[in-house]
Amino acid sequence: MSASTRGLRDFAEGDLPALIDLWAAAWTATGVPLDFDARRAWIGERLGALRAAGSEVVVGLDASRRPAGFVTIDPRSGALDQLCVEPAEFGSGLAAALVGEAKRRSPGVIDLEVNEANPRARRFYEREGFAVVGRGSNPLSGLPTLKLRWRANG
Repeated sequence: MSASTRGLRDFAEGDLPALIDLWAAAWTATGVPLDFDARRAWIGERLGALRAAGSEVVVGLDASRRPAGFVTIDPRSGALDQLCVEPAEFGSGLAAALVGEAKRRSPGVIDLEVNEANPRARRFYEREGFAVVGRGSNPLSGLPTLKLRWRANG
């Protein structure tokens, strides 16, 4: 079953524990040397703050219709703050489906930051049409980031 037939849907409050679990697992799998289990409260608060500020959270479902990934997108600004797919779904097409939905909801431009130390994510975003437009650092970890942008017309 492909990612597109598994489904995407808007966030529901009952999704939060599963999204926190998959966020911690996915980030741990990147090999970035941080304790993501210790940041579970932070991601829960972050998702709440993003939603309160107008961002939309789209949940990707696995073949059993359980949350297996998510993306946050602010349709007004094009800010993509979080994209996460559980490790069992790496390479399944679910991340691409979530980014496709973000592009649909913010059809002009999407901006995001990616950790420089995450080459898998950097390659993924390049394949999805994002280009490096600057450098930064993660305010929580201090790790260097790349600022990426996607524009509908290149």
